[in-house]
Amino acid sequence: MAPSLPSIERTALLLDLDGTLLDLAPAPDQVVVPPGLCSTLRALRSLLGDALAVVTGRPVETVDALLGDAPFAVAGEHGGAIRHAPGQPLERPDLPAPPQAWLGEAERLVASHPGALLERKARGFTLHYRAIPSAGPVLREALAELLAGTGAFELLPAHMLWEVRPRGVDKGTAVHRLMARPPFAGRLPVFVGDDVTDEDGIAAAQALGGVGLRVPEQFGDPAGVRAWLEVSASEGRWQER
Repeated sequence: MAPSLPSIERTALLLDLDGTLLDLAPAPDQVVVPPGLCSTLRALRSLLGDALAVVTGRPVETVDALLGDAPFAVAGEHGGAIRHAPGQPLERPDLPAPPQAWLGEAERLVASHPGALLERKARGFTLHYRAIPSAGPVLREALAELLAGTGAFELLPAHMLWEVRPRGVDKGTAVHRLMARPPFAGRLPVFVGDDVTDEDGIAAAQALGGVGLRVPEQFGDPAGVRAWLEVSASEGRWQER
């Protein structure tokens, strides 16, 4: 049974990006923002008193390029970079960047597996293998060997990708940081996500008295999420799941 949602005027909405708001694409730079999505988000932002954020593994700059000013706050890189309000500087926890040798090895892996893609981030990187699913286990083994002996970084799975990121931040810590400041403070978080990296955000929302919604269970796919957002925005209340 889907959890009961708080009334919209008491809610803060925190949304994952890929696989939640946007359909997954063969490559990260091929995602498409459907017509009307940004308008829906802006309408919800108004209803929520600006308490609307995107929480994603993508860089904040990528979210800005895709969604513009639709979200009030953005937490990128799994909480490794947070902009709490429009125009504010990024807040970055003190975390290490991966050694250049690791990036060189990632480039070598991509070159030896045509179709794989390397996505660089400020303090980590991602190897995408959607175009060559059979390479997934090989890439994981190579990355695990690369990280062996270091406790500062971790290897995470997501949709047809492996991500290397520093320990110390995740979508849960991002939720807690966002919810500690206006306009989020004092509201009940509703976190919507679709994969294993979103479980920390869901757990944080629940720990703060809010709700976590998993896309496959409550919506089916991103189109279902977008339809829910659109109806909720037009009615001025959450459509129960």
